[in-house]
Amino acid sequence: MTCPQCRSEMVKHERAGVSVAQCTSCEGVFLRRIDLGLLIEQENEWHLSSGPSTQPIPRITPGMAMPAVMLETRQARSFVDELFG
Repeated sequence: MTCPQCRSEMVKHERAGVSVAQCTSCEGVFLRRIDLGLLIEQENEWHLSSGPSTQPIPRITPGMAMPAVMLETRQARSFVDELFG
């Protein structure tokens, strides 16, 4: 499969029962709509089981600055963060 963004080769991964294609160059992630729905359901379940200690991922705004480099020992903020973080 070829990346529609940069035309590099894409590698397929199986994560949490979902098939995900990731670009080897720009690291873009592509998946089917049904797989996105499964990830959203798993994300909601993760937040419900984690209790109030988790916080939602902030919305992206035009004036937002790039985040500081995160340490390897950081706590996952979401199910998707655990998968791809």
